[in-house]
Amino acid sequence: MKGITQRHRTHTVDISWGDHHVYIGGHHPVVVQSMTNTDTADAIATAIQVKELTQAGSELVRITVNSPEAAAAVPEIREQLDKMGIHTPLVGDFHFNGHKLLLQYPDCAKALSKYRINPGNVGGGKRREDNFAQMIEVACQHDKPVRIGVNWGSLDHDLMAKMMDENRARAEPWSSDELMRAALVRSALENAQRAIALGLPENRIVISCKVSMVQDLIAVYRELAATSHFALHLGLTEAGMGSKGIVASTAALSVLLQEGIGDTIRISLTPEPGGSRSKEVIVAQEILQALELRAFTPTVISCPGCGRTSSTFFQELADDIQSWLRDQMPIWRQQYSGVEDMKVAVMGCVVNGPGESRHANIGISLPGTGEVPSAPVFVDGERTVTLKGETIAKDFQAIVQQYVKERYKKHE
Repeated sequence: MKGITQRHRTHTVDISWGDHHVYIGGHHPVVVQSMTNTDTADAIATAIQVKELTQAGSELVRITVNSPEAAAAVPEIREQLDKMGIHTPLVGDFHFNGHKLLLQYPDCAKALSKYRINPGNVGGGKRREDNFAQMIEVACQHDKPVRIGVNWGSLDHDLMAKMMDENRARAEPWSSDELMRAALVRSALENAQRAIALGLPENRIVISCKVSMVQDLIAVYRELAATSHFALHLGLTEAGMGSKGIVASTAALSVLLQEGIGDTIRISLTPEPGGSRSKEVIVAQEILQALELRAFTPTVISCPGCGRTSSTFFQELADDIQSWLRDQMPIWRQQYSGVEDMKVAVMGCVVNGPGESRHANIGISLPGTGEVPSAPVFVDGERTVTLKGETIAKDFQAIVQQYVKERYKKHE
């Protein structure tokens, strides 16, 4: 992988539904996942959103299982997805009452492909130990992997109190941030070891330690990588909305992924009012693609514009082409091999337009302010045609389509 530190070695976790397998860890590519925000008890709405997230590129989808009604709906959600040909594994997100729901609704336990357990909110004292054990025993019974997901907002109170006492006895006590980070790591690893003692194999365990701040996340996961070989789930727990959430997630995850840390990622964006939940999937893909860890869709290279590009035509064309390419990918992915590596340049003037276009697989250099109203097209570095008139966008799209058919090997 170009420029990437050697990947941190972790166990491979197989998350499957039927014959469909998703592998997290080991030598496998970093997996993109997401989570629904529908009421899980509404099986149809949840199944539709899982389908949308899958079509956007989510390879695992987590659903909230927080009530008897939600648990009862899980088998129907799975059935609806299978009817639609969507075999994406479902992850059940359990808090507080997960031990009861998994025992009382065995069909829910079977229909899920993985369980997420937060050890900080399964009870206190002896009750906590018993509840955690019940959930692990169900996972073992049904051969389901488990994510032990520790969250800084719901750390085990008993563990935190114990560590605060230990810290006060230190000659040089840790700061509150250092103590919180250490508690997250300790909780995750101790609970993972407890799950192993209860019969869950190491290669059925994924660990996450979720925080909201970038530097905390980096520090915690560096420590996890240095002290264990469990598969690691990366993500800020509440990244935020819009550019803030995207920038924070990109800053944190890029550092860790560049160091070879992380086996699956989720971008926890707060959707804009009426916005698509799929945006978090696209951001996750773009982070991995920008780091050249994976390729999901052809890359569109376009200039930011300046005083030489007073027309918005190149902006509109770049946006149209990018949207069109993403829309085509579900079809192309089934038909052609390697098309996701294609680079398309849409440039706005003669300064860098021809040069960038020559470096891309296909590029178009649109006329800037005062330039001749024509648009040369470059294919694999060679100028092939000059487009003019009102149909430039449509004609360029046709050239891209033809290039894909001719250049990329068709699947047998």
